[in-house]
Amino acid sequence: MVDPKGNEALKTLALVLNTTKDINVIIQGHTDNVPISTSKYEDNWDLSTARATSIVRILTIDNGFDTARITASGKGQFQPVQTNETDAGRAGNRRTEVILSPNLEELYKVLNQ
Repeated sequence: MVDPKGNEALKTLALVLNTTKDINVIIQGHTDNVPISTSKYEDNWDLSTARATSIVRILTIDNGFDTARITASGKGQFQPVQTNETDAGRAGNRRTEVILSPNLEELYKVLNQ
């Protein structure tokens, strides 16, 4: 679930990215290291991927971002940015990241002109 401020930030991001065609986007979902197994998520891989795809849906379905230029990726608990020894640290590891990368095909076209 993305809060209203997060939705506004994603809307702004989509507006900016929709004005350029030479940037691709990877959305990475992350979790803490507490094992999860529910009827909805088999494990932390599932949960992290679900986090990423929820952001992808907001950018594409709700805000018109090009589906050919975006990828969802689940990293599970394997790239923590904080300690998993505290509640605050675990909360910080439950996140999504937006990674922008140039479309190399467009860059090669420019370089070869």
